[in-house]
Amino acid sequence: MEIWQIVGLALIVTVFAVVLKQIRPEVALQLSILAGTSIFILILSKIKVIVDLLQTLADQANISSYYLLIILKIVGVAYLAEFGAQICRDAGEGALASKIELAAKVGVIILAIPIIVAITESMVRLVP
Repeated sequence: MEIWQIVGLALIVTVFAVVLKQIRPEVALQLSILAGTSIFILILSKIKVIVDLLQTLADQANISSYYLLIILKIVGVAYLAEFGAQICRDAGEGALASKIELAAKVGVIILAIPIIVAITESMVRLVP
């Protein structure tokens, strides 16, 4: 699905959600969540292309796929956290959205530990 189709779908759902919000706010929220999830599912094939390209580039550069996997996990955590936080904000739960973002930041740091260790070990070997 092309970006103009995704934007069109989002705009149509937005108009319906704004109208529904006055009559049935809970249905408007469900419609918004459904549209967001649908858009996410529609772009999964594009994400696979990006991951395959990064894997090819990592293989050509002799970068361990272990580190590429860590980076992809970090990006995944960031995107999922943003998606979840925006859903919470749409539902009026700003505090919960902030907690999701905090948990994601901690998760990213934990996931990055092997990369940080590898960089530190490389620096120690370089410095006499």
